[in-house]
Amino acid sequence: MAVIDKIIVALDVSTETEAISLIDTLPEVNFWKVGLELFVSTGPAILAYLKQRQKRIFLDLKLHDIPNTIAGACRAAARYNVDLLTIHATCGRPALQQAQAALESSATDYPPKLIAITVLTSLNSRDLALDLKVPIELPEYGLHMALLAQECGLPGAVCSPQEAAQLRQVCGRDFLLVCPGVRPKWAAAGDQRRAMTPKEALRAGADYLVIGRPITAADDPAAALARICQETEI
Repeated sequence: MAVIDKIIVALDVSTETEAISLIDTLPEVNFWKVGLELFVSTGPAILAYLKQRQKRIFLDLKLHDIPNTIAGACRAAARYNVDLLTIHATCGRPALQQAQAALESSATDYPPKLIAITVLTSLNSRDLALDLKVPIELPEYGLHMALLAQECGLPGAVCSPQEAAQLRQVCGRDFLLVCPGVRPKWAAAGDQRRAMTPKEALRAGADYLVIGRPITAADDPAAALARICQETEI
């Protein structure tokens, strides 16, 4: 698979107009992430536009609620025919199981793959220990969350590239790993606390790289994307 096909570009903008402008600017991108800000702003209209353009969609809603509510949200999201949908592993076993079951029993022929958020890449070990009072080390906690998702039948997880190698080794080759927190050396880290370069992330075992601002906030997004692809070829 070419590097361009392993990159999910984050449409982290607030309006449909801005999103369409980026999509038009980067026609070579096949996989786009729609997160909370854009989805709350536009609703499913942006998903319909991406489907019309025959693009793949990562609907990154990071669902987190009680099992019944989560299951209902997954059934509703299945109708959008997106490729990936996210849920927080910290919802717990019943919610993860019911979410996966809701997608598997949905009316659509191609329900989205449900992938679990392990630990947000904006958090570090200090945040986990002091603020969230999680008593185990961050890599161990991230692995535990991924294994919980796998035990509940989910096909993959979202993780920092710094945890990707361990998750790949323990969870196996078929477990999908999607990695945000990916930054070229020449890009600002922003709010990413556990980042790697694109090449490092792929070598660690990531299947897909989620990259936003290094591309979308660049003066020339197409040039930034081409530079990332050139630097990332293994």
